[in-house]
Order: sequence, then C-alpha cells, then structure tokens
Amino acid sequence: MSLYEKTRWELLPISRTLLAPLIVLGIFVIIGAWTSYFTIPAESEGVVLRFGKYISKVPPGLHFKFPFGVDRVIAVPTQRQQKLEFGFGTPAHTNPDQVGTEPEKEKSMVTGDLNSALVEWIVQYRITEPENYLFDVREPGQTLRDISEAVMRAVVGDRTVDEIITIGRQEIEDTVLNRMRELAKRYQLGVAINQVQLKNVNPPEPVQPSFNEVNRAQQDRENAINLANGEYNKAVPRARGEADQTVRAAEGYRFKRINEAEGDAAAFSAVLEQYVKAPDVTRARLYLETLGAVLPQARQQIIVDDSVQQILPMLPFPSPPLEERK
Repeated sequence: MSLYEKTRWELLPISRTLLAPLIVLGIFVIIGAWTSYFTIPAESEGVVLRFGKYISKVPPGLHFKFPFGVDRVIAVPTQRQQKLEFGFGTPAHTNPDQVGTEPEKEKSMVTGDLNSALVEWIVQYRITEPENYLFDVREPGQTLRDISEAVMRAVVGDRTVDEIITIGRQEIEDTVLNRMRELAKRYQLGVAINQVQLKNVNPPEPVQPSFNEVNRAQQDRENAINLANGEYNKAVPRARGEADQTVRAAEGYRFKRINEAEGDAAAFSAVLEQYVKAPDVTRARLYLETLGAVLPQARQQIIVDDSVQQILPMLPFPSPPLEERK
C-alpha cells in the first residue's frame, strides 16, 4: 500500500466526524438568511416586534431584520379601505371582521315608537395607526363591530320607524358616524371611520304587506298634495295678475275722468270769467259757437209759418248730399 492511500484511510474517520457539523452549520446559515429579510405589500405598513415588543413601523418594500424569530413583522393594510357589514354578508370577503357571526340578530332592532325594524348597514374605515390597532385594544375588528352595533341601536331607538325607513336615513347616518368617531378616538383604536351607510331598512316580514300599503297611501297623499300645489301655483298668480290688471285699468279710468272733469271745470271757469266782464258779447259768442257745433250735425230743416197756405208748390225738392251722389 502506498503512502497516499495509507494517509487517505487514516484521515477518513476525521472527515466523517466533521461532516455532520458542517451540514448543521449550512442549514443554520440557510435558515438565518431566509429569515433575515421580509417584504411589505404596497397597501400595507409593517409593524416590527423584537422579542414581542413593538420597535418600529416600516413602509412598503424590501427590508431586513434579525433572523431566527428575534424580530417578527406584522403587515397591516393601512392604505386600503375596509368595511364592516351588518345584517348581511358579501361572499368571498377578505377581511375576517367584515361579516358578523349572527347577521339576523344584528339587523333586528326596536324603534322609538316600539316597532320592529330590520336594519342593514355598512361601515367603511381605514387603519391609520397600526401600532394602536394591534396593541391598545384586544380584538380591534370585533371591538369596532360592537361599537357600530351599539351606536346604531341607540340611534334607531330614538326615532320612529317612519323616520328610519323614509325621511331620517341621512340624519341617522351622520349621527352614527360622528358618535363612532368619538368612541374610536376615546378607545384609541387607531382607525379613521369614513362612512356609515344604511342599506335595506324594512319592517319584519309578517307586517311587510301592511307597511307597504301604508307607504303607498302616503305616496298617494304626497302626490295629491303636489298636484294641488301645482294647480294653486298656476291659478293664484293668474288671478292676481288679472286683478292687478283690472285695478290698473280702473286707476287709469279714474285719472282720465278726473283730468277731463278738471279740464271742463277750468274751461267753464275761463268762460265765466269772460262772461262776467262782457255778458252780452259772451252770450252771443256762446250762442254762435253752439250753433256752429249743432247745425253741421242736423239735416235740412224747414221752418214754416202756421199762417202760410199752399207752401208745398213753392218749395224746391232737396238735392241729395254730395257724398250720397258720389
């Protein structure tokens, strides 16, 4: 046996003893490299925990951390609008807190006039402070659901069923939104509540037909009132216009008669003044002016003396007026 082969057989037990530690070391290095980096999605922020204690927040992208579980990262979707549904559920939802466990109980409520109503609504929110959302409140998603349901029941309990179903929906949404914002700030949930929207609001199924009849009657009443108001708005302005026109015509006629009377009185006063100065001359002028105004309107007149006999042969036949001959 050569010296090389002898040395090789002597070193073989040593190589076998080093192989296992090398394999373990390689696995250790691979695991360390694999657990030393992480990636945060575009719509999220990463909350870094070191031995379970909050350290920092990191933005979206590739980051590094201490391996082997020293650092742990929780991705929180802070840039995504999330919603909670009450009384119903959308299939294939991604938010685990979006749909409640008992939708039928959630939507069953009692109104202020002691009527029952089935109220469905949604709450849209966004996580703004992930460290508060994760660590200040236990089960923040369920807590937000409880807040929304409690506030909605309180608001619905202060209103009649007609307000909830018809005219008071917008006011209810605004009231619930403001109260939820106050409670979320007080509990430091770390969320921004953007919208509360009522969906289907109906009475219970046993009284649904009767309630629909009441709604139809109210709608017919509103339509009748609107039609009457329309006719009123057409007839009243027209009557007012005609009355105003009549009043203006009467005012014009009044001013005309007053002016004519004042003119006649002024003319009579002027004639009287001249008559006082020269009665004979004024009397003769008035007589002649009157004859000048009256005679052109009279036809041919014959004045016969009662003592004259056989006057007819002496009279010429009257010739027709010039206008009639034309």
